[in-house]
This record gives sequence, structure tokens and C-alpha cells, in this order.
Amino acid sequence: MADAVGTHFFPEIAAGGFSRVDGTVQFWQRVGALIGPQSVVLDFGAGRGAKQSEDLVSYRRGLLSLKGRVRELIGVDVDPVVMTNEALDRAFVITPDGELPIPDQSIDVVVSDFVFEHIQDPGRAARELDRVLKPGGWICARTPNRHGYIALGNRLIPDSLHARIIRSAQDAREEKDVFPAVYRLNSTSAFKQHFPASRYDLYVIPWDAEPAYYFGSKLFYSLFLAIQHCTPAPFKTVLMAFIHKRPVA
Repeated sequence: MADAVGTHFFPEIAAGGFSRVDGTVQFWQRVGALIGPQSVVLDFGAGRGAKQSEDLVSYRRGLLSLKGRVRELIGVDVDPVVMTNEALDRAFVITPDGELPIPDQSIDVVVSDFVFEHIQDPGRAARELDRVLKPGGWICARTPNRHGYIALGNRLIPDSLHARIIRSAQDAREEKDVFPAVYRLNSTSAFKQHFPASRYDLYVIPWDAEPAYYFGSKLFYSLFLAIQHCTPAPFKTVLMAFIHKRPVA
């Protein structure tokens, strides 16, 4: 939901509820272009479905809601709360060893929205995604850029203070939705390492949306906007990665 601070800097929010730099709109529009009625989609890190159910902007909710638009929407998460996610057709809890309870080459599109930053073992996660993804399929991931100021600042905050500070900086963020971030699969070099060019095509879009952590302050908001305006692409706050598994020749 846009507040008075956001609409001060992006008045076009009044026309539809989102700004010209809205990262959710940018990411999910492209996801929508890659799915079809016959697609089997995996929501990797689906959680409790807060994004789909609690976004107050109807246009964004439409983009986020894939159930009914694809043949099947499967969700997985390490947190058993995924079993309560009503936005999914089926849900599974990821096993302690990281294995996905999904058959080989059964997924057309993997979507992972702000999850890669929490992956402890990127090699294992990438191998599992590769195993379940069909040749010709896509992995769509939005994640904080390891080299952006948000991730850099987050790594400087002690774990014990993360939830409190993020809750103060983002009024709409619930503490139960704050998880430890390790930033091991959050750079272009990491994507290239774990999804090698011998079998994958990688398309990375660096992005700066509206400032998300500004403590309700117009001064902080304007400061972060200025920083983002001067930041070169490799240091943008967010990366949108679209990773294509080449068809078998």
C-alpha cells in the first residue's frame, strides 16, 4: 500500500495504485509472459501466501495470483506454514536435506520472489531446481542484490535486531515474515556459477523500486532516492534473474 510519503514522490500511484518503478509489477508482468494455461509452475519459497492475499492493490494481486491461470501451481517451503497457503493447488514442505518432493523434469516455470537471499546451500538448491525443471523451462527469481546498499546494510545489523529494525523501517511488514538472509545466491556471478552457461541462458535486470526502508520519513525517502539515482547498475538494490534452461538438442 502506498503511503503519503510514497505518493509525494510518485503521484502517479493515484492512477492504479502503483508507481512507474514498482518492482512487483515489473517482475510479475514478465513472469506472466512466460506462463500459459498448460504450465506447471513451482513457487519456490511460497510461504503462507501473504503477497497474494494481503496486497491492497488489485492490479498487483492479479499479477501475483497464478492459481487458475496455469495447469497447476505447486508451492514448496522449508516452513510448514506453506501447507496453509490457499493460493496454491498443492503444497509441500522441503525435506531437511533440501530435496524437493517433486518428480524430475516436471516443472515448466519456477518462480521465487525474495527467497534466494535466504538459501543456505545454493549449490544444493540449484541442483534441485535443475532436476525438477524441464528443458526449455524458466527460473524467475527476484532477490536483493548482494552488492546493493540494502543487502550491505542488512549484513551489518546483528541478527538479534533484524526483525525489530525492519519492522520499524517498514510499517506494513509483519515480524513473522522476517527471515535470516545470508546472500549466497544474490549476484550475477553466483547465478552464473550455479546455472552454468553451458546449459543455461541468463538474463539479469538490475532494479531500484521505491525505497522500502525509510522509517516513515520523507527525508530518508528522498535520501535513498538520491542514492538510487546515482547508483550504477551492478549496485542496484534488486536483481531480477530470468534463467532459461536450454532445450535438449
